[in-house]
Amino acid sequence: MPSRPTASRRVLLRGAALTGAGAALTACGDGGRRSPAGESTSPGPVDLGPAGEVPVGGARLYREQRVLVSRPAQDEYHAFSAVCTHKFCVLSHVKGTDADCACHGSAFDADTGKVLRGPATRPLPAVPLTVERGRLIVGEGAAGG
Repeated sequence: MPSRPTASRRVLLRGAALTGAGAALTACGDGGRRSPAGESTSPGPVDLGPAGEVPVGGARLYREQRVLVSRPAQDEYHAFSAVCTHKFCVLSHVKGTDADCACHGSAFDADTGKVLRGPATRPLPAVPLTVERGRLIVGEGAAGG
C-alpha cells in the first residue's frame, strides 16, 4: 500500500494562520480531515461584518470563517485563527475573552491568543485584520497582511 504524503508542521501552521480567509482545516468532529497540504483555497480578504458586533472588552467567534476577534478598547481589535492548536478543532464558544475548544478542553485568551488551559501548548496564530468603513476585514490583503 503506498504511503500518503503528510503536511509539515510549517504548512499546517500556515494554513491555521489563514483560517480567516477560508483555510481548509476542519474540526475534529469532522474526523480531523484537512486538505492534503493544509493550504487556503481563498487567501483573499474576508469581510466579517460590522466592527461594532465585537463588544468592547470582549470577543466574538466567527466560527464559519474560523476567526476569533477581540476588542480590548474602542478602536483596538485583534484577530486569531479559531482553529485549536491541539488537534485542529474549531473553537466552540467565547465568554468574555476566554475562547474554548469543546473537543479536548483547551482554552485561549482572545486578546493575545495565548493558551489558558491545555492540552494545547501553542498559542493561536494571529490573522491580519483591518477595519474598513466600519467593517472587519481579515486575511491576506487586509492591512498588515
